[in-house]
Amino acid sequence: MSSFILVGPGRAGLSVAIALTGAGHQLAAVAARDLRSAEAATARLGGLPVLLGEPMPPASLVLIAVRDEAITPVAQALTGSEIAAAAHLSGLAGLGALAPLASAGAAVGSFHPLQTLPDPDLGARRLSGAWVAVDADSDSLRGELRRLAESIGAIPFDVAPEARATYHAAAAAAANFPLAALSMAEDLFVAAGVPFDAARPLVEAVIANAFEVGPRAALTGPVARGDAATVEAQLEAVRRYAPEWDRAFRAFVDALAEMSGNPMDVT
Repeated sequence: MSSFILVGPGRAGLSVAIALTGAGHQLAAVAARDLRSAEAATARLGGLPVLLGEPMPPASLVLIAVRDEAITPVAQALTGSEIAAAAHLSGLAGLGALAPLASAGAAVGSFHPLQTLPDPDLGARRLSGAWVAVDADSDSLRGELRRLAESIGAIPFDVAPEARATYHAAAAAAANFPLAALSMAEDLFVAAGVPFDAARPLVEAVIANAFEVGPRAALTGPVARGDAATVEAQLEAVRRYAPEWDRAFRAFVDALAEMSGNPMDVT
């Protein structure tokens, strides 16, 4: 098992740190701009609390879990310590964000869990079975990061540097766009006097179908059938009972029509 240093004890960083220590890896230190947050993390997980910019103990890997715009300044602040390898947790930022450390001789990489991490404990549990995007400027570090992912039950995969923005857009769409649809559905169910919980078995079955047969093959309903009259009735109901969703509902209809190959000439 390896030793690691966590820089940035926020939700994502602590989720990964809890999963790693649970898998037997040793947390050597936690570094932060606020020493109190580092102390809170080490009180639970072990290691030394360090103020960012101060010298850190030796470790196999430094994991940088900060906002994208802070990665390079943090990397610069770490150049005063001897660091053999470092990886950030961003899905969008490339390895160039760690240029100060690379210039100082460190191997650099990225380790992005494709998972929602709402709080450290729940996030740590959800990492088992999640996929993790891995990249590095050396085969040895790439292999180490892949093994690190596998040690917590995650599935490592590669994303080409030129595809990172597309990958990140896909992750954002998968994680957040369904919530817009579900918020719309919740308001419409309430307007119809039906509890939102009634939709749970339907939603769970639809998601399962999307991964079993593919999203396009899983599509059902009036747009998939080309039933314009039913769609017109739905649009009228939305205009009347949830007008704040009118434009979004139409946009979803247009997207589904494009997806299914059934143009909808509705008003």
